[in-house]
Amino acid sequence: MAQLSDETARTDLLNRLRRAEGQLRGVQRMIEAGDSCLDIAAQMAAARKALDSAYVRMTVCFMQQELRSRLAPDGRRAQELASVLDDVQALLGKVR
Repeated sequence: MAQLSDETARTDLLNRLRRAEGQLRGVQRMIEAGDSCLDIAAQMAAARKALDSAYVRMTVCFMQQELRSRLAPDGRRAQELASVLDDVQALLGKVR
């Protein structure tokens, strides 16, 4: 399996995961503090959405990387490929 080689994509993905990690720590604090279940559930849903978003971004980055190397190694049609992958990311984002 390929690794993410684009440094910008890796940084973006790590930032998304750190944000989700912070949200999960917040949920733990809320549970320890005895906050209401509804409030905790809302924060858990936000953390889950953040993880889903990170997963979609990682999947699209992988697709970009692999498709570029296999379908447009010489750079031709790179803009078309980028446009299609932007559409794919938008569609996957709607699944959440």
